[in-house]
Amino acid sequence: SGGAPLPVEVQRRFEEITSSKLREGYGLTESSPVTHSNPIYGLYKVGSIGLPFPDVDARIVSLDPDENGHYQPLGVGEEGELAVRGPQVMKGYWNRPDETANVLDEEGWLYTGDIAKMDEDGYFYIVDRKKDLIIASGYNIVPREVEEALYENPKVQEAVVVGVPDPRRGETVKAFIVLKEGETATEQEIIAFCRERLAPYKVPKLVEFRTELPKSAVGKLLRRALVEEEKQKLAAQQAEKSE
Repeated sequence: SGGAPLPVEVQRRFEEITSSKLREGYGLTESSPVTHSNPIYGLYKVGSIGLPFPDVDARIVSLDPDENGHYQPLGVGEEGELAVRGPQVMKGYWNRPDETANVLDEEGWLYTGDIAKMDEDGYFYIVDRKKDLIIASGYNIVPREVEEALYENPKVQEAVVVGVPDPRRGETVKAFIVLKEGETATEQEIIAFCRERLAPYKVPKLVEFRTELPKSAVGKLLRRALVEEEKQKLAAQQAEKSE
């Protein structure tokens, strides 16, 4: 998927149309770049990035440090930050010691910034980017979980979920949706669809339909661009009220 987790429903559609199999893996520039992959032969798990390569150590650690400033390893099924260590992990950012210290510890662990979990077979699953986590009324909401629910809707072509500023809840969940050609839907219809699949606090409170979504040169959806748009809208509204 070239930079973002592959939605399960998109993978299912691809395999159905092409009669081919996709094997999802994982890596980042700082790890040169691959650390995990689903095996070509043997057990393959849809939605998983697979197993660490033989020379890679991987673990899930707490999102917040303990009183000593350490990030504690978590158990099977628990969601936390993915950390990796191996010969392909970078030594550091060129002439950027402070940034290096933010992602590499003294034992060589690289903190990826991705929220993930590991199952009982040692397969890893990317949940979302740590920085994209939505916190609404004290609840932690993972955008990808909401997006996976939206992709189950046969009318939806693309979907991105972000947290937008909310004076009462801190953030609220907003979905940006591109419908398939010829399809129509209402905000209420999409919200009702999500209510059947998600906990109440995860259901989008706002839905905006678009003809296209912002993407990078390689086709990656630019979630942060949508967040910035929402912040600018809020700033403009506040400026109007103060006049």
